[in-house]
Amino acid sequence: MHTHNRFIQMSALALGIAGALAFGQAQASGFQLKENSVKAMGRAFAGSGVATGDASVVVNNPATMTSFEGTTIQADVTVIDLNASFDGSGYAATGTPLARPITGSDGGNAGGATPVPAMSLIHKFSNGLTVGAMVSAPFGLKTEYDNGWVGRYHALTSDLKTVDLTLSAAYEIVPDRFSVGAGIVYERAEAELSKAVDFGSALALSSVPGFAPQSADGEAVITGDDTGFGYIFGLNFRPTDKLAIGLSHRSEIDHELQGKADWTVPSNARTVFNAIGRSALFNDGKASAKLTTPSVTTLSVAYQLNDSLALMADYTETDWHSLEEIRIDFGNADPDSVEDFSWGDTRFWSIGAEYKLSEAFTLRGGYAYDETPTTFATRTPRLPDEDRRWYSLGLTWNMSENVEINASYTRIEPDTPKIGIIDAANRHALFGEFSSDVNLFGLSGRYSF
Repeated sequence: MHTHNRFIQMSALALGIAGALAFGQAQASGFQLKENSVKAMGRAFAGSGVATGDASVVVNNPATMTSFEGTTIQADVTVIDLNASFDGSGYAATGTPLARPITGSDGGNAGGATPVPAMSLIHKFSNGLTVGAMVSAPFGLKTEYDNGWVGRYHALTSDLKTVDLTLSAAYEIVPDRFSVGAGIVYERAEAELSKAVDFGSALALSSVPGFAPQSADGEAVITGDDTGFGYIFGLNFRPTDKLAIGLSHRSEIDHELQGKADWTVPSNARTVFNAIGRSALFNDGKASAKLTTPSVTTLSVAYQLNDSLALMADYTETDWHSLEEIRIDFGNADPDSVEDFSWGDTRFWSIGAEYKLSEAFTLRGGYAYDETPTTFATRTPRLPDEDRRWYSLGLTWNMSENVEINASYTRIEPDTPKIGIIDAANRHALFGEFSSDVNLFGLSGRYSF
């Protein structure tokens, strides 16, 4: 009976499947993506909610849409080039007589190049009412380690995609001085995650003859998707012709991801499960998990020093406390898998400037500091995240009165993320650190008529 209970205990929770919903290192804290504007990226997103002439305000601060005239169409694409490599070691059955090093490589480059597109539309009516629509990707990225790497029992692939459709409206309460805006956000989320499963350790620790750590590797793959709704609202206040102050808030969005779990179980391990009456464990079936994307509040300021030079700043708080835990509910006999994250809220601040070189060209730059929601106690190889610093440059070319082209580059340098984790049941330990960097390359076009 003790052995039977042991298999139930280690089924889902001990295999650490839940941890796969904390996705790999994105360019902003946690798995947040800021890339909805190439122009704003060129100044490290300083002044993102009040800068005129940038249609991304549909989502960054809808109140600022009233600064537009006529109709504006804008398309942005940013390529996120993430590099992340691991240096460390792992151990199976840690703290038991069966303990041994985990064999395998360092996992290779877990990152890669990922394009993030965005498109926005704004139209202002003659009565001061302005409406806008935008498609963007506020959260997600992909990390993938080589099969057989030393941390395979903690992570292989983590892939999260979110796509938002935002519909916003704004109105000038005091023309050219004070406006308000709000919008509805429709969000589609899709997730895929995988990890290796050390059935050899689980069976050896249960005193089943013929098994040893790493002797019977399998795999677990979970996929799921869902849609949810949220809202945004914002204020834009211009006390003088030179100063603009904006405040915006994006709500949490709740998701109930529905999908499936695919298990690969070695034949010798499956034979044992069948023999002891546990054939219902580790079978393909339905799976679901709750995921709440965080709320985001941003204060933006811009000051026009003279006809050529403008200074900007942003301060953002992201409420990552919405990710307290991840619980996966399996549709078959496997018990819920629960993993504690206890992520903390983060702060992002940036400063930037724009300098008008001529009627045709504008140069911009910026610096930002971005906090991580993770700590050493909760950090996993799925999210080798740390505080990071941004260094940004950008250029605008006004091709004509109606057409504008923007290009930007950002270098992001995180602090060194350190890993030190042990799973509860199969005693897999992983210790080491990651070296990582991110390069962002952006190009956008805007057409007004």
